[in-house]
Amino acid sequence: MSIATRFRALTTVAFATLLLTLAAPPVIGDSTVLPQADPETVGMSAARLQRVSALMQRYVDDRHVAGAVTLVARHGQIVHHEAVGVADLDLGTPMAEDTLFRIYSMTKPVAAVATMILYEEGALQLSDPIAKFLPELTELEVLEEGGERVPAQPITVHHVLTHTAGFSYGFSPRDPVDVLYRESNWGESEDIDDFIERLATLPLRFQPGSRWHYSVANDVLGAIVERASGQRFDRFLEERLFRPLGMHDTFFDIPVDKRDRLGTNHSYDREQGRLTVLPTPNYPRWQDTTFFSGGAGLISTAADYARFAEMLRNGGALGDVRILSPKTVELMTMDHLPATVAASGSGENPGLTGVGGGRSGSGFGLGFGVTTDVPATQMVGSVGEFSWGGAAGTVFWVDPVEDLIVIGMIQLMQSPWPLRRELKALTYQALTELNNR
Repeated sequence: MSIATRFRALTTVAFATLLLTLAAPPVIGDSTVLPQADPETVGMSAARLQRVSALMQRYVDDRHVAGAVTLVARHGQIVHHEAVGVADLDLGTPMAEDTLFRIYSMTKPVAAVATMILYEEGALQLSDPIAKFLPELTELEVLEEGGERVPAQPITVHHVLTHTAGFSYGFSPRDPVDVLYRESNWGESEDIDDFIERLATLPLRFQPGSRWHYSVANDVLGAIVERASGQRFDRFLEERLFRPLGMHDTFFDIPVDKRDRLGTNHSYDREQGRLTVLPTPNYPRWQDTTFFSGGAGLISTAADYARFAEMLRNGGALGDVRILSPKTVELMTMDHLPATVAASGSGENPGLTGVGGGRSGSGFGLGFGVTTDVPATQMVGSVGEFSWGGAAGTVFWVDPVEDLIVIGMIQLMQSPWPLRRELKALTYQALTELNNR
């Protein structure tokens, strides 16, 4: 056979293979997030979903946000995925469906899932004291109201997963524990080991298990995952979560060829009535990263996070990839807070990531806020719905009753707007059929 004949034969095979590949249904790991569907085929109204589009456009037109990406999926199929506004307020770069967002505390559910992967493998138990993995935290103390320090009871993995360990964030300007957190510059830690060493010098705000308080607990989870797995936290997530789920746009350190897709972050100046672009903070770094923050460090897209959320909605599996058992997801999305445990602390909270008013109608599971009483939240929803959000206004929730996932991505720190509440109302009003009812 001549070289030319061989070349034609190889070309024919290659072309036929390409056609088969293009014709094949999408598989986990390819560029398709989830299958697309007409809303009416899954019990939703396309016309009513336009109200979500109009809401986001109004926020952009009113210059309350620079831009947004929203995604709604039901029964595992996307019925709405839209980008509006701009990603870069200075350059006027249009917002795109694949724009990268700082998801801040939406990193926390990811760290919780990583922890439960190890739980399923027998590497840890929820009742284990964290000192088993982090001996630096063996002799912690509680700073009482009178200024006295007393020995802390052992902190368990369960305490850390439920934000009842007694850790804090340093948000309060007057609380003496928070003052010490700020003085420690824990956000400037070189790596997770350095973070744990700094944390070991700080007192707790209360005895473990007695209160719910938003904190660096999920950064501690990242350290536990490292020690229990023997693998660096970012590598564990990449190998055990992101790669299997095809989340190729989720990372702590943005690849050089993707950095132009990261939108600018903003604050809103009420006096001047305008958005202001914020400088890139030292924490999280997102470039040349060495401290892989399990509490706030990830960058992602709406489409990538939808894969993660759909995996949870589907009982721990996406396509033919299983991350967790359905029973483990069930455990994670139960309310783990007794009625005697009060919620406190600045930042996100169990009431739909800060919009439900403390624990009114809401509890907390292993990494998520969970809805326990719909009327008490004064919002439409379902018992068993679980959610969380991020400091720059991002939000997600999963409604296992209605087979619904919703992702909302903006970049606005300390948003003064009721966008999350409005997004929720306009998503549910688009339902025309209730699931199995």
